Amino acid sequence: MMCVPPPNVTGSLHLGHALTSAIQDSLARWHRMRGATTLWNPGCDHAGIATQVVVERRLWRQRGLTRHQLGREEFLREVWRWKDEKGDRIYQQLRRLGASMDWDRACFTMDPKMCRAVREAFVRLHESGLIYRSTRLVHWSCALNSAISDIEVDKKELAGRTLLRVPGYETPIEFGVLVAFAYPLEGDGEGEEQEVVVATTRLETMLGDVAVAVHPDDPRYQHLRGRRVRHPFTGRSLPVLHDAFVDPSFGTGAVKITPAHDATDFEVGQRHGLPRPSIIGEDGRLINVPPPFLGLPRFTGRAAVLEALKQRGLFRGVTENPMVVPICSRSKDVVEPLLKPQWYVRCQGLARGAAAAVRRGDLRLRPPAHTRTWFQWMDNIRDWCISRQLWWGHRIPAYFVTVDDPNVPPGEDGDDRYWVSGRSEEEAREKAAQNFGVTPERVTLRQDEDVLDTWFSSGLFPFSIFGWPEPSQDLEVFYPGTLLETGHDILFFWVARMVMLGLALTGRLPFREVYLHAIVRDAHGRKMSKSLGNVIDPLDVITGISLQGLHEQLENSNLDPAELERAREGQKRDFPNGIPECGTDALRFALCAYTAQGRDINLDVGRVLGYRHFCNKVWNGARFVLRALGPDYRPPPDLQCRGRAGLGERWVLSRLSRAVGVCGGALGGFDFPAATSAVHGFWLYELCDVYLECVKPVLARAASAQSGRAGGGGSARPPPQTAEEDRDEEEGGDEEDAGDVGDALAARDALFTCVDAGLRLLAPFMPFLSEELWQRLPPRQPPRATPSLCVCPYPEASEYCWQDEEAEATMEFVLSIVRALRSLRAHHGLTRSRPPCFLQCPDAEWAERAGLGRAQIRALGGVGAVRVLGGGEGDEPPPGCAVAVASDRCTVYLLLKGVVDAPKELAKLGGRREELVRGLERLRQRRGGPEYREKVPPPVQEAEAAKLAQLEAELQKVLEAEELMRKML
Repeated sequence: MMCVPPPNVTGSLHLGHALTSAIQDSLARWHRMRGATTLWNPGCDHAGIATQVVVERRLWRQRGLTRHQLGREEFLREVWRWKDEKGDRIYQQLRRLGASMDWDRACFTMDPKMCRAVREAFVRLHESGLIYRSTRLVHWSCALNSAISDIEVDKKELAGRTLLRVPGYETPIEFGVLVAFAYPLEGDGEGEEQEVVVATTRLETMLGDVAVAVHPDDPRYQHLRGRRVRHPFTGRSLPVLHDAFVDPSFGTGAVKITPAHDATDFEVGQRHGLPRPSIIGEDGRLINVPPPFLGLPRFTGRAAVLEALKQRGLFRGVTENPMVVPICSRSKDVVEPLLKPQWYVRCQGLARGAAAAVRRGDLRLRPPAHTRTWFQWMDNIRDWCISRQLWWGHRIPAYFVTVDDPNVPPGEDGDDRYWVSGRSEEEAREKAAQNFGVTPERVTLRQDEDVLDTWFSSGLFPFSIFGWPEPSQDLEVFYPGTLLETGHDILFFWVARMVMLGLALTGRLPFREVYLHAIVRDAHGRKMSKSLGNVIDPLDVITGISLQGLHEQLENSNLDPAELERAREGQKRDFPNGIPECGTDALRFALCAYTAQGRDINLDVGRVLGYRHFCNKVWNGARFVLRALGPDYRPPPDLQCRGRAGLGERWVLSRLSRAVGVCGGALGGFDFPAATSAVHGFWLYELCDVYLECVKPVLARAASAQSGRAGGGGSARPPPQTAEEDRDEEEGGDEEDAGDVGDALAARDALFTCVDAGLRLLAPFMPFLSEELWQRLPPRQPPRATPSLCVCPYPEASEYCWQDEEAEATMEFVLSIVRALRSLRAHHGLTRSRPPCFLQCPDAEWAERAGLGRAQIRALGGVGAVRVLGGGEGDEPPPGCAVAVASDRCTVYLLLKGVVDAPKELAKLGGRREELVRGLERLRQRRGGPEYREKVPPPVQEAEAAKLAQLEAELQKVLEAEELMRKML
């Protein structure tokens, strides 16, 4: 059982989702073909923040309304309308990608059964003390008016002073600078500085300062023990703390303390019992500050504070400072740390259980390198904030209690004792009455307005899809699942939380194995980003799209004008001619093959197009085989070849056997590049490029013989049609001396077996092409007949056990001869003629092997008669032969006399020789210059040295060819 990482309902899939789908579907199809009961459960996530943002923008664009003007209930109805209108697009894309999910089981995280599971999980965890309410610092997006999770915070690194655009501000805001200012010391000190200079990157937060801190061992500040400073704007008296957390080398060595707006300062405040005044509101405006700062937007307030410090003579300078600015990935706003009462999951105990499961081996992470990251996170985990200030999502089933009883004092929002949870309001009321010792009638409840973090409901996905907490047969059969496959970037945000919640709520791990794939980036290694114009819709790769079409997609997005223009330029650079049509199978195959790159995948669409050409090769090769088999062919009931199998058949079946073994082992070990490489190499380089060419003469002779018999001519072979064919037969090219050649029946059986098994190997990666071709193959007789390739048995190494070391060694030797012959043909410009060749093999064993491969050499090498020469005296090739060394076991001679026009070739070679000599002279003169080694860059020197060697080698070949042509005159 495997559940899909539920993609967000907010729109369309990107190539990262396509990678997930390609890998998961390949695994699902492979297990299905191996006879395993396989469930791949689809689902879609409600994506709280993303969906609410999209619908709010649409609402404003279409009706000029905000969600607050519309009201919560009506806004939620608007979101459901949008979901019903747009929500199926993702499923349509997944179907186009060939995802063989159990579509009848598709789940949406806001479906009734999922909502019931979320309520149950929250109540159980709250009752057990694992969920609690506390006032702490959270990541706050002022634009969204909500807390956001760590994964929704992008960390923008700045090298120094940088102007950034922030939503809600007309002009860019300055970041990457350290502003120094002075706090006046209280009291008098003779001969001492009467101020303490501090430095900050967030000047506006000084309005919330409650202390100044220095390192206890810093000699510059020993005189400040027990002293205080005066805040210039609020008038507060601030203590000078001596705390070891201060870095004496940063800034002035004295730092300001703002507990309500900095995580480190919050911890300092807790240690020293400091107050925590909040000076930035949820909307990003300054609060609880004196005029003229009150009500200013935070970054406008930054400039106002700077000007006020200058007016009071407290400004001490600005320096550039490298820093990291937290950016909300949804709104592009600068994230603000705010102190808010929120709901948290107590994670330490849960994390210990999750870490122990990996240490025991009960849960395996692949690749194993991710185990270290797992332990780092689990061993250093912090409690998880699960509150989100949104309307769309699972509303938190918790209620604030007010008791109509003078003996019960009123509670505060951040006090967990005044909150109860319940599966219903009635249950919550009963709990409250019991907790406070009053009757239910005296209890008034107010449900929390917030919703749960989307990752909370996603963390329940492996068992909530089966109706948990209600018992069911599906829950019993399919939970725990077998495998989780997802991107390594959400190992903590989703995988770890599923493990922790699964152990806490069901007592069992949600899966036994986790495979973490790489992250898809563009061809330049950049992260996919709409503003860069490099986000690719997988359907655009499948069907193709013009550059204009890509531009139109940008214009329909939510990019601002500046980002839009930058994205257009990015598209022009990367896709000047648009994206060519590649097809689903080529995209899937490329994505699986790409996983060899490690943690990141730099996707080049050109490589996907290369796999489309591979698809064409498979199509053409299979169609050739279908024609060769003929309409009357019936495959044998087992996998054995009938008739006499020759060298070609034994070799190709051995290579098929190896491919089967590699593919099965690779898929079992999640080594997708090895599996795709094996099946790609077999189809392209062994079946199509070699065996199909070898078998053509065999099938042609069989067809000629059959047509001769049908015409009454018996089995006589038809006469030669050309002078070359006549010469071939005269010089030893007759069938009786063709070497180890199988008969036509064996060839057809081998062809059928190779294509049948080859399509099965391809099926997990290329379901559309393989199914289309497999359906055209003649079926084997029962019990092997199946209605579809997707439920055919996957080839197993134990069944396809035909490895033949001798045949492979002989064929590799033959192919080395073929490569040498092809090189000679290309060098001498032979395109149509098929001259005879002579093979000189000093070793008798290899001479015999060369003889066995005569037919293959003729078919693949483009030659006529093939004669094997011994190593003795007098057994020499005729004059007028071009020579090449195939290996240390064989020298190849190709007879050119009478085939090429010697005078014409000599004239052509002479011109090329003169050209090469001139080029060599120029290059040698340049390299021999007095200042060459000092002034010319080393890479250029290396390139020119390589070019010199290349020209010298080519000149030597030309001189040898000239000598050969002179002998032929």
